Amino acid sequence: MTETLMNAADRWRPLTELLQALLERVAGELPGCLGAAITVSHGDRALRALATAGVAAQLVPAQLAHGGPIAHAAATGEAVTTGDLFGDPRWPGLTRDAVSGAAAAVRGAAALPGFWDDSGTFVLSVALDRAPGPETTAVLHHYEKLTEMTLVVAGTATAGDPGQMLDLLASRAAIEQAKGALMAVRRCPPDEAWQTLRRASQEFNVKVRELAVALVEHLGGDAVLQPEGTPQIRPGAPARHAAERLWSAFTTR
Repeated sequence: MTETLMNAADRWRPLTELLQALLERVAGELPGCLGAAITVSHGDRALRALATAGVAAQLVPAQLAHGGPIAHAAATGEAVTTGDLFGDPRWPGLTRDAVSGAAAAVRGAAALPGFWDDSGTFVLSVALDRAPGPETTAVLHHYEKLTEMTLVVAGTATAGDPGQMLDLLASRAAIEQAKGALMAVRRCPPDEAWQTLRRASQEFNVKVRELAVALVEHLGGDAVLQPEGTPQIRPGAPARHAAERLWSAFTTR
């Protein structure tokens, strides 16, 4: 049993070191940064810490238990900042008594949500000894794509199945096409386009990847060209209905 655990640890060490290095680079670009973290959720699983640096090891569990920028960003899909982490009325249960050690010195915090497949979300967050400024969210946005791609690689490695890897690639391609279409018609940034897709998929109870393909096909009037060698995503009637309703909401005055 011990040997099995050691082999698993060895297998995942490169990924662990990569995530740790990513967080250290984020922290290194922000003056006064006391800690950084990546928290993830997939499907119906609860949000959990995947990697932490500095005081985030103590701060993340407190936020997941009592509320805070991380949980708030995950729930709303929007970036969250605060200049008074332990006095912010949005999460009254998060107080200095809920943390220990150096984490009590935290003043400001910021959290940026993202996604790494059609049912996987993450939050990249930092804790500061000062209020966050525009540069804070700029740095988080800079590392958002790198975090996403790291988690895509991790998800593929975890699956250990070529078929699941192809499903993942096909899903990513479909979602990117739909995001591009929404960005063009709504003139909105990528994160807003993603949140539009995500909210619609939840409202109509269809998979994001099926809604994405259905939306692009609805806009283009033709079948979506999907990556060669990947399983083809064929949206059903519910997804096509959701796509039509979504488009109608944008065009009906």
